[in-house]
Amino acid sequence: MIGVGKMKQYSNVLDKPLSKGKQEVSLTAFAFLFSELVQYNQTQVDNIAELERRLEDAGYAVGSRVLELLCNREKGNRRETRLLGILSFVHSTVWKVLFGKVADSLEKGTEHEDEYMISEKELLVNRFISIPKDMGTFNCGAFVAGIVKGVLDNAGFPAVVTAHFVPIEGQQRPRTTILIKFAEEVLKREARLSQ
Repeated sequence: MIGVGKMKQYSNVLDKPLSKGKQEVSLTAFAFLFSELVQYNQTQVDNIAELERRLEDAGYAVGSRVLELLCNREKGNRRETRLLGILSFVHSTVWKVLFGKVADSLEKGTEHEDEYMISEKELLVNRFISIPKDMGTFNCGAFVAGIVKGVLDNAGFPAVVTAHFVPIEGQQRPRTTILIKFAEEVLKREARLSQ
């Protein structure tokens, strides 16, 4: 709309305020770039475990930056200090910024006190990837596991984070579960804070 409203004239480009701009990235562009990331790393490794580790490392760098950005933008430079608070932050805020929606579910493991799971019916990074039969259990969700690990580690909640496929009856594609196993020090700190 040209000519609608009054616009302030700036003499210098450095005087202009930074606009928020469009907040979303084209899904096509993301799918292409992620596909290239996977293909490049595939040429650099000999096995699936190493490929998943490299994707996790790439995701870790993204996660640490996402934490800094969101703590600055959303929380006024404050960080979560409690276990459920950081899990809720990852499940809702981080997921919504990265994938446009809150994760499908956040659950506590039934067998172990230190395990939590974030489940997604159709994880974005697995949506456009077709896995050849010779690659077997390769899961591009390792990239997202790396993002979650980057957020948690940099927030002071060290954990081992892995991505797993969980088959669902009646559906062709399995659900992706991000399994978070916190370090013992996190659970001890949480117990101290609860007293």
